Amino acid sequence: MGKGLQKRQTMNASEKQFAQTVKEHRSTIYTVCYMFSQDADEVEDLFQEVLVNLWKGFESFEQRANIKTWIYRIALNTCISQDRKKKRRSSEVRMTMDINLFEDNDDDTRQVDMLHKRISRLQPFDRAIVLLWLESLPYEEIGQIVGITTKNVSVRLHRIREQLKQMSND
Repeated sequence: MGKGLQKRQTMNASEKQFAQTVKEHRSTIYTVCYMFSQDADEVEDLFQEVLVNLWKGFESFEQRANIKTWIYRIALNTCISQDRKKKRRSSEVRMTMDINLFEDNDDDTRQVDMLHKRISRLQPFDRAIVLLWLESLPYEEIGQIVGITTKNVSVRLHRIREQLKQMSND
């Protein structure tokens, strides 16, 4: 009985620590998920999938890395994997209404929407880099999260900016 009780108490402490970590970083997780989908239900599904993957790796997380860097890495890897799976089964057609009468149509909203649409057309790895850059992370940290050098981050961001400029608004 002693070991079972001790295990439950440890698990409860771990669960509490996990819940606190998620609470502190939920906007980061949500932002990553939002960058990979424009559908609210799909963003929620991605968010849940990221939480599952974070939980699976939480006990083995070693404090060598910054927790936010680790969360970004897990969230981006999850979203990129799900994006690849989605593209493989993209043969199914989803019926949706493409109009929202309550949508805000001011210039700022239209520009943000246009940028989001352009970014969503980038390759998943490039989307991840743009997201981290938009989050104002330093190039060094972006490189640590996605696994490339700081110089490569700089070069890729330059190429991505050029690619975004060349895209039409369709």
